[in-house]
Amino acid sequence: MSIEARTPSAPRVAVVTGGSRGIGRATAARLAADGFAVVIGYAGNRDLAEAAAREVTAAGGRAVAVRADIADEEQAAALFEAAATEFGGVDVVVHAAGRMYLAPITELDLAELDAMHRTNIRGTFVVAREAARTLRRGGAFVGFSSSVVSLAFPSYGAYSASKGAVEALTLVLARELRGRDVTANTVAPGPTATDLFLDGKDEETVARLAAQPPLERLGTPADIAEVVAFLASPAGHWVNGQVVRANGGIV
Repeated sequence: MSIEARTPSAPRVAVVTGGSRGIGRATAARLAADGFAVVIGYAGNRDLAEAAAREVTAAGGRAVAVRADIADEEQAAALFEAAATEFGGVDVVVHAAGRMYLAPITELDLAELDAMHRTNIRGTFVVAREAARTLRRGGAFVGFSSSVVSLAFPSYGAYSASKGAVEALTLVLARELRGRDVTANTVAPGPTATDLFLDGKDEETVARLAAQPPLERLGTPADIAEVVAFLASPAGHWVNGQVVRANGGIV
């Protein structure tokens, strides 16, 4: 896909992977509220993705849902082509799609390791590559890591390793985009009340994790969406090549 300048009258366009639920869905809605036309990428749940798109359009925005396996280079390219066809190009890419399996290193099924790394590492690489090829001047790429990379929680070894790779990749991408006026950053949420985080955790575990930040609560998808919206905006354009730990103050 060739990179063409956006005309002043055209809307800014965002591609949000993992946009059917959780942080991705909240981010799609938040960017739409800022005037972005949004392409909501999803892996399998068409109903949720289309509901997310309807949520945007009901609020007066523009959105389409597009299915894509983000680790498949042809499907990822098709996702970006859909953005160009529907809305004329791509200005912001938010890569929120991810997978998490938790187990001690001695017990993790290697099939789960491979599946997680295919989504979290290969998928991030493929999406970042498409972003680098297509983002217009003034654009932004926002990847997702996790604060567990530095917190080193037991059972998070494989997941943390995959998210550490996201951080490394994004920081290199920022430098490779020199001269393009395009930023690349990673947001690393702390414990956030999403289905992905809450799955398999009992009330005691959730309460313990919620008590860790000085703000004494879990993050919400909306909290994280606000950080992404800032990085995607002109106000956040001087932030580049950074890992932003949005976790309520956990150190």
